[in-house]
Amino acid sequence: MAPLTYLDFSKMIDHSLLQPNLTEKELENGCKLAVAYDVASVCIMPYYLQRCSDLLVGSTVQPSTTIGFPHGGHKTVIKVAEAEQALRDGGTELDMVVNISQVLSGNWDYVRQDIAEVIAVTHAAGKKVKVIFENCYLKDEHKIRLCEICGELKADWVKTSTGYGSSGATMADLTLMRQHSPAATQVKAAGGVRDFQTLLQVRQLGVTRCGASRTKDMLDECRKQLDLPAIEFKGSSGAGGY
Repeated sequence: MAPLTYLDFSKMIDHSLLQPNLTEKELENGCKLAVAYDVASVCIMPYYLQRCSDLLVGSTVQPSTTIGFPHGGHKTVIKVAEAEQALRDGGTELDMVVNISQVLSGNWDYVRQDIAEVIAVTHAAGKKVKVIFENCYLKDEHKIRLCEICGELKADWVKTSTGYGSSGATMADLTLMRQHSPAATQVKAAGGVRDFQTLLQVRQLGVTRCGASRTKDMLDECRKQLDLPAIEFKGSSGAGGY
């Protein structure tokens, strides 16, 4: 097996810019940091997605945003409208929150349809969907059923958390989600991956993406351990959540 490279780690990170108190300058700096460190994507507040998309032109970093965030209680028609707007604004990966209330109520037909409609409009545009469970509110039986539904609907990722619930990703949840998702459905951790050692740990569990605000610290440590030169970046990280 070939040794792991810097890109093996940087392309696991979705740089999170979702805190509501981030200024436009902080959002712009966050996008520039994401390009400098060559991460997988920037997950940004929906209103700034079009500008984010413009800032990422010429890079390999994907512009992404949230749908039904953070509580998942929007009506399905609103989630679909959000997805359509995000696609118009240049979004290539959409992180949607399930209807947590309906999951806990056991209304699985509603849950399936809610997820299916967002996936349908996004996949029709050739883009990708991450489905957020918000595991801190759920029992294992809910998480397993959601993994099964997302697999059947061909979701691109299942994701632990918004980063704004009572807790984020746990090793137990990541193991459970990988176990109960088909190989074609990837797993994303959000909330709690704050250092390079934890990034290594979740990678070993089969996680391919992590929502993170401590991107710079994690990847600086990664480069140090790989004996690579430091990346010079002047400006704030625009860190927001996770």
